[in-house]
Amino acid sequence: MTLPELPPTELLDALRLSLIKGLGPITQTALLNRFGSAGEVLRAAREELLQAEHVGPKIATAILEAKNSTAAHEEWNACRKLGVDLIALSDPEYPPPLKDIPDPPQLLYVRGSLEPADRLSLGIVGSRRCTLYGRQQAERFARELSSAGITIVSGLARGIDACAHRGVLQQSSGRTLAVLGTGVSRIYPPEHAELAEQVVARGALISETCLQQAPLPGLFPQRNRIISGLSQGILIVEAARNSGALHTARHALEQGREVFVIPGRLDSAASEGCHDLIRDGATLVRHSDDILDSLGPLAHPVKTAAGEIVLTPRELNLNDREREVLNLIPTEQCTIDELLRSTDLENSRVLATLTVLEMKRLIRRLPGGFLIRDAR
Repeated sequence: MTLPELPPTELLDALRLSLIKGLGPITQTALLNRFGSAGEVLRAAREELLQAEHVGPKIATAILEAKNSTAAHEEWNACRKLGVDLIALSDPEYPPPLKDIPDPPQLLYVRGSLEPADRLSLGIVGSRRCTLYGRQQAERFARELSSAGITIVSGLARGIDACAHRGVLQQSSGRTLAVLGTGVSRIYPPEHAELAEQVVARGALISETCLQQAPLPGLFPQRNRIISGLSQGILIVEAARNSGALHTARHALEQGREVFVIPGRLDSAASEGCHDLIRDGATLVRHSDDILDSLGPLAHPVKTAAGEIVLTPRELNLNDREREVLNLIPTEQCTIDELLRSTDLENSRVLATLTVLEMKRLIRRLPGGFLIRDAR
């Protein structure tokens, strides 16, 4: 999506609200629930604003001043120059899972692309001060799950987050989304600038804050609800008892998402938060199949751009040859020999493609040389 030269009125009003300092997501949600739209909030009288929940004299004054501010137009033009999309909550392109959380961002800044396949996603988070074990597990799970067609969501932070993104980038077809606590043009930590560019090429950078927002401590816990909101579940790889990853786990539980946890050494302080979560009922995982089995069916089918074929999100990650071979396999079982006779493709290419489809959990090999589509 490329931003037009002039912003639509509704989007411009949402941008005006989002740029008001001190107006957080909870207060924005309360205002929109009371007045119905960003435009109506901006047109409200001071007395009406003061009657809204969480709104004091300072915020009311800032809202009244925002109506005549040029800041929204300047931000819009800056987004156009940098190739950053703005997606309002009312936009059809807004990620559906995120709409359902209690305090969704009213406006998303997106650098990169959001795809229908991203609806099948898993958040991977953990400690910034992680051990070698934590780094290895984050990369391994991200690599294996993304090869199965799951988009990996994390926060581009040092430690586990960075390892999760890099795990996706280690294989050719995965997608990853990075939710920032800063603006999408203000990468933090700065040493992850190159990693951020790689994420843009294979997914998107996402933020609810203005383009040039600097890192502030309170913004990082706030963005954690977006990581869990975009995901069907959250995997905690390594977390001490004071880790910010535990905030993400709490958001996930409040949002009805599943919480998965990788156990660490019993005497490791780096995993004490993980062990507490397991004790309290979170799902202990040993390998990626534990997560794939728990997530259940492949989520809601979506249509291709042409609107002709209904595909699951996982199938949208297939290339043309993989999709061609998959379409040759009926819902009932068939033999490999029957499959090879039904196509003009070289046998070696079909067999190699079957291996890929099995890794992505789209087919299963049965005893006796039979194949069947994997409905799990």
